[in-house]
Amino acid sequence: MRILCIGDTSSGSTSRHRCDALSRLGHDILMSDPEMDFSGHLNNRLLGALHYRSGYQLLQANVKKWVDDLLRTHSDSPPDLVWVNSGELLGRQAVVQLKRFGCPVLLYQNDDPTGERDGHRFDSLLKAIPFYDLCVVRRKESVDEFRQLGAQSVHFVWMSYDEIMHRPFDDVEQIPETFRSDVAFIGTWIKGEQRDKFLLALIERGLNISVWGGRWQKAPSWKHLQAFWRGGALSGRDYVAAMQGSKIALGFLSKGNRDLHTRRTMEIPYAGGLLCAERTSEHLELYREGEEAVFWSDVDECASHCHDLLANPVKRERIRQAGRQRVLANKVGNEDICREILAQLFP
Repeated sequence: MRILCIGDTSSGSTSRHRCDALSRLGHDILMSDPEMDFSGHLNNRLLGALHYRSGYQLLQANVKKWVDDLLRTHSDSPPDLVWVNSGELLGRQAVVQLKRFGCPVLLYQNDDPTGERDGHRFDSLLKAIPFYDLCVVRRKESVDEFRQLGAQSVHFVWMSYDEIMHRPFDDVEQIPETFRSDVAFIGTWIKGEQRDKFLLALIERGLNISVWGGRWQKAPSWKHLQAFWRGGALSGRDYVAAMQGSKIALGFLSKGNRDLHTRRTMEIPYAGGLLCAERTSEHLELYREGEEAVFWSDVDECASHCHDLLANPVKRERIRQAGRQRVLANKVGNEDICREILAQLFP
């Protein structure tokens, strides 16, 4: 099948990972990145903020011309499917134009456009929802909310790991010492999420915490956390090394995005780490508590689990191995999810 993938094509992006997974499944992939083509608008401090806060509505005339160019470029050999990742830049007219290819147009939406966190950011996308043949969402609440907006068809999928990018090291001795830790959190500081306070509370309870990620210098508790910060955002094999090289890997949720699980929920066990995350209905659906992952409701319970696991390497290794077997059985790799999505359109 010839698939036109529209979205972020940078090497480390989740959008690119999905395109690569489709390619590994044997499909002919064409990639086009509107964010790159509109980088002059989006990377400008003032223009970027204006477009974000107005839902990219002022950019739609440019987006229409961009889609016209796509139609001309691929007129001799049109795709069998248009796969739009994110879609926040594409309004109603753009999606209607894409349907001129004469094939299904699919939206895969990573974020929470029907939630309240991001203001008007998704205004253009929300107007386009009725014109997609299939909308794929990663939050169960989004299914009904998309239908209320007129979606023709909506399908929920779990967040996913990538079979190639997140594969564990065959030999843990290959993991550099710089990526080994007792308890690790790999992720960004997000205003209002209280991640710094939670980590500081774990430190105060005697745990040796390692933090990798961006924007931590903005955290109110930075002066207390700085000594535990091991570096900025990780990608590629370094990211895998930090997950697999930790004895325990923390998984935080984004409350503003209504998360009940995240990509870390899948990536940590697949990469060979032990998942320690907040107890939610979805986490309990994905893993047997205390056997395949450990869950907590507050910082005291999290600290108790961490102390217990650090003191019991045999138990820790048993949970780690069981967690990896479970995530494989759940079939939540990018290739698995892509097969599931394609089956919705081409049964």
